[in-house]
Amino acid sequence: MKIIIIAATIAGVLATPALADMTIGWAGPVTGGSAAVGEQNLNGVKQAIEDINAAGGILGEKILLQTEDDGGDPKQAVSVANRLAASGIKFVIGHQNSGASIPASDVYAENGMFQITPASTNPKLTERGLWNTFRTCGRDDQQGTVAGNYLIKNFTGKNVFIVHDKTPYGQGLAEEVKKSINAGGLTETGYEGITVGDKDFSALIAKIKETKADVVYFGGVYTEGGLILRQLRDQGVKTPMIGGDAMFSSEFAAIAGPEADGTLITFGPDARQNPAAAEVVKRFSGKKIDPEGFTLYGYAAMQVIAAGIKEAGSADPQIVADKLHGGLKVDTVIGPLSYNEKGDITRLDFVFYELKGGKFEQKGAE
Repeated sequence: MKIIIIAATIAGVLATPALADMTIGWAGPVTGGSAAVGEQNLNGVKQAIEDINAAGGILGEKILLQTEDDGGDPKQAVSVANRLAASGIKFVIGHQNSGASIPASDVYAENGMFQITPASTNPKLTERGLWNTFRTCGRDDQQGTVAGNYLIKNFTGKNVFIVHDKTPYGQGLAEEVKKSINAGGLTETGYEGITVGDKDFSALIAKIKETKADVVYFGGVYTEGGLILRQLRDQGVKTPMIGGDAMFSSEFAAIAGPEADGTLITFGPDARQNPAAAEVVKRFSGKKIDPEGFTLYGYAAMQVIAAGIKEAGSADPQIVADKLHGGLKVDTVIGPLSYNEKGDITRLDFVFYELKGGKFEQKGAE
């Protein structure tokens, strides 16, 4: 009888968790043409959770992570969002691509879930009046204006050719650039869409050559951007390329080849240089990870969730959203963040980077 009692007691102890836990969802591309930037994002989130747990968790609870691969595809993103909702998750970091974040956000809102993206820049995400959508990055109407101003300053009277990948992110960004340069008196000589996944851009290259383009602006991700630039160089065309934040990956240089140096992109200020990120950058370095691109934006997204829950004293997504909409200032690895009523950050977040030796380096003021 004593043996049975002891066994039952041990079984009871093993069946009872030592600590409650809170599961956070992450959704983004692990596969597909945006996988490299999705990996940046996910690396940041994982490190943030590791650091938060090492410091005691949130409200005494350890954080677990459920990751879901959306492949950067809108339909997969909706399926992922429904899986996360069915799992009972209340806070989601994602998605990477605007075309995925926008349809998924409706699922999250309907299920009372909080969503924060480190990367989706299309204005539509936060312009629909949803209570639950936030981001740690800026918006394409800001990014397009920064790029447009550069083009007006440096290419007025010259031939600007705009290309986009027909996605909400790529086409939306290209349209903002077009709007900006047109308002400044500069008219593009070409405006073309390509299809995500295409490999042969010979017809596009022919049009770029025909218009004697002095610069190509590309709205899209590093995969197609790199292929277009490589094929331009293979045909002896030295026209420079400018693009947006979805090109911020060393994979762009690997695809585009050694003649890609000089390519310009817009992205947020290099958070690796932020004193607030110094210790975190060291931890990444110890793991032989370069926290480039969206890495620290993913880390910051987890910091925003943690700060919101602590301020609310509750893991209720609506209360957390109200705290953030109410002006809560969050100190993050990318700098202090605060939010307006739409869920957008209140600072301008875009500067220029230039590709040098296969790496994007932040430029001075343009």
